[in-house]
Amino acid sequence: MKHYVIGIMALSLSLAPIQAFCDPASQQQISEWRREASQGKAYAQINLGEVYESGKGEAVKQDYAEAMKWYQLAAAQSDPDAQYRIGQLYENGYGVRQNYFLALNWYKKAALKGNPKAQLNIGQMYDNGIGVLMSKTEAMKWYLLAARQGDAQAQYNLGLMYEFGQGMQNYAESVKWYRMAAQQGYTKAYYNIALMYRAGWGVPQDYTESAKWFLLAAQQGYVEAQFNLGVMYTDGQGVVQDYAESMKWYQMAAAKGMAKAQFNIGLMYSAGRGVPQDYVEAMKWYELAAAKGILKAQFNIGQLYENGQGVTEDKQKAKEWYGKSCVHGYKPGCDAYRRLTTAGY
Repeated sequence: MKHYVIGIMALSLSLAPIQAFCDPASQQQISEWRREASQGKAYAQINLGEVYESGKGEAVKQDYAEAMKWYQLAAAQSDPDAQYRIGQLYENGYGVRQNYFLALNWYKKAALKGNPKAQLNIGQMYDNGIGVLMSKTEAMKWYLLAARQGDAQAQYNLGLMYEFGQGMQNYAESVKWYRMAAQQGYTKAYYNIALMYRAGWGVPQDYTESAKWFLLAAQQGYVEAQFNLGVMYTDGQGVVQDYAESMKWYQMAAAKGMAKAQFNIGLMYSAGRGVPQDYVEAMKWYELAAAKGILKAQFNIGQLYENGQGVTEDKQKAKEWYGKSCVHGYKPGCDAYRRLTTAGY
């Protein structure tokens, strides 16, 4: 059975998030922070800034300008966390006009004092050319500073750079940094380690080990890992072949809208693997995948119409679906379209 496999290692482009309180701060706590902030205590000024930035405080509405005011008071005392947060506000345009130059300036102030989140964000700005000329060398320099302080996303990004880097590709080094991020529970690192084991990049090829890492990522809800784990159970690669288990993981990925998982579920119903054979159900899943541009799904719908499987036989509809896949370059669809045309449909 032919199925889709995902083997793309996801690039992490998101900037380090602004921290916020999980629970709203009480009025009593806010009053205490105001008293301490008025005495010049930087931690209280930062806490007030967080409250206003997140809007998570009793009788407090989200107010970025007010957050900026409190962060600036703390930053005036050279507090690196406050400097980092001001950089975030400028980068995202929260309460101020978006300004990458000022964002970078504030990040550097914090980064030079050892703030790993600021170091990470500078790395990502250079990595992706955000407000600066793209420089992989500069990006790596800043990622290393953050990674050596234990920042998981910086460690993961270093893994990406060593895997895909220009002039510095080193799979073993890539795996090393992915492992460091994985030790901190960074889900994307689990997934990328799984891919490295499956391909044998930087480590001996080991499907059992690959399946283990896919499982760790899949259990955290990572959709690509759920899908790939399903493929491994379908093929019996690194695990005992188990179509029911395969279907379970495909369904998890499909519930999140992954077209390739929806297509593979259609295949499972068509073949009766892990589920009773059911062409009606197969058609349902093929249609979902076809609507998202999966050409093989469009072709398979054509086959179901041509053969009257799960639907009333309809050669004209079959030809239409073959044509849809053909238009986008799927050769079997073109061949089937010409065949039906020659037959007079």
